[in-house]
Amino acid sequence: MTGTRVTVSVDADGVADVRLNRPDKLNALDMAMFEALADTGDALAADPAVRAVVLSGEGRSFCAGLDLANFAALSGEGQADGSERARRLTRAIVDREPGRITNLGQQAVHTWRELPQPVIAAVAGHALGGGLQIALGADLRIVAPDARLSVLEIRWGLVPDMTGTAALVRLVGDDVAKELTFTGRMVSGEEAVRLGLATRTAEDPRAAALDLAREIAGRSPDAIRAAKRLLNRATDGHDLPGQLLEESRALDALRGSPNQVEAIRAHFEKRPPAFTDPSS
Repeated sequence: MTGTRVTVSVDADGVADVRLNRPDKLNALDMAMFEALADTGDALAADPAVRAVVLSGEGRSFCAGLDLANFAALSGEGQADGSERARRLTRAIVDREPGRITNLGQQAVHTWRELPQPVIAAVAGHALGGGLQIALGADLRIVAPDARLSVLEIRWGLVPDMTGTAALVRLVGDDVAKELTFTGRMVSGEEAVRLGLATRTAEDPRAAALDLAREIAGRSPDAIRAAKRLLNRATDGHDLPGQLLEESRALDALRGSPNQVEAIRAHFEKRPPAFTDPSS
């Protein structure tokens, strides 16, 4: 199974090798990528032959985050080209996907957590902003020691908006989640493991992830699926739908606001931002 933005191959062991496929753009996220990720998750969930999933990026980076060409849509200054589904996301980010607790951008991440099969993210190069959130949607993360990870949204005057607020607290705890979110600082693969953002390091994350996926695929698929379901239930918040909706409402209020536009302009103009104080 192949696509323009995401490629999928399933081997004889039932391991699905899923790759973000925009290597010339460091696998940056555009509306077509959001759709491809969400649709790929749906297809894999419906395939009983798939026992485990490895999620990685083609080329030298896992995912560099949002494609900068999409900032016009994020700031409310324009509509993204593409399907009606993608246009809905730019118009009303608080709208949920039909029958889901997510919008399209969130579903591109949440699909890996709700997938019945285990998902291992193999992270090399960069995992920034939305790219990091995609990795956080996996069950396990194997990262290169020199990988570069960041909760980058604060650079643009935004908040993590692809299930990241729930995932960060679940993985690293309240205080570390806040430090990473408030600063947007870069974290190496080695530090990511120490913080709990990643499971372990490997010089070749994809090879290590495929080996682990084949080991998992050799176990009882019924037991593996039940274990994932139970462990997710034990760690998810009691009001995950409310958490994700509030995440979207926060982003909706921020995008296109004076301080968010100033954050973007200051970055590209290479100057300190001049923010205005929030009203009380």
